[in-house]
Amino acid sequence: MTKGILGRKVGMTQLFSEEGELIPVTVIEAEPNVVLQKRTLDNDGYEAIQLGFADLKESRSNKPEQGHAAKANTKAKRFVREIRNANLDEYELGQEISVEVFQAGDVIDVTGTSKGKGFQGSIKRHNQSRGPMSHGSRYHRRPGSMGVIDPMRVFKGKNLPGQMGGEQITIQNLEVVKVDTERNLLLIKGNVPGAKKSFVKITSAVKAN
Repeated sequence: MTKGILGRKVGMTQLFSEEGELIPVTVIEAEPNVVLQKRTLDNDGYEAIQLGFADLKESRSNKPEQGHAAKANTKAKRFVREIRNANLDEYELGQEISVEVFQAGDVIDVTGTSKGKGFQGSIKRHNQSRGPMSHGSRYHRRPGSMGVIDPMRVFKGKNLPGQMGGEQITIQNLEVVKVDTERNLLLIKGNVPGAKKSFVKITSAVKAN
């Protein structure tokens, strides 16, 4: 069954293994999550638990959010996500979930919102090649051919300049290096999507070997 927790990206640092190997890690702050709702097959058509993370100011929350959180005896939350295929018997409404659900060595998937890059050209956005920059060339960083002549239109999906970043990204099969239960921290090997202070969802790896 799937385990999961919501957290906030603090930044990156490094650790040394017992063999002296340097390991780059991302620090995730995961103060206790609250179970806001249990989705069941009878009511919703699928099974999941709904978690809430980080209290929302009362002035910034609306009545539906406050009423939904009140059923779990908690405040409205800034970041709410669902964990599918969780074992519903292990969770109760209003229950707090801490970083102890994971252990060092666990393989996880991390979902977050990537950094926004604004409007970018096709070279940066799609990793295309540029033309010659000298010797009379008049083609440098433009998108290039839009397609063959016959259709007389540009096909959908053509790699063109546009908004880059700010998308939901999931990085799979990352490893939990260390769990700090006293400070509610998860140290994850490598990098995870998003800027500092952005919210992330951490779940058991779907494709773990």
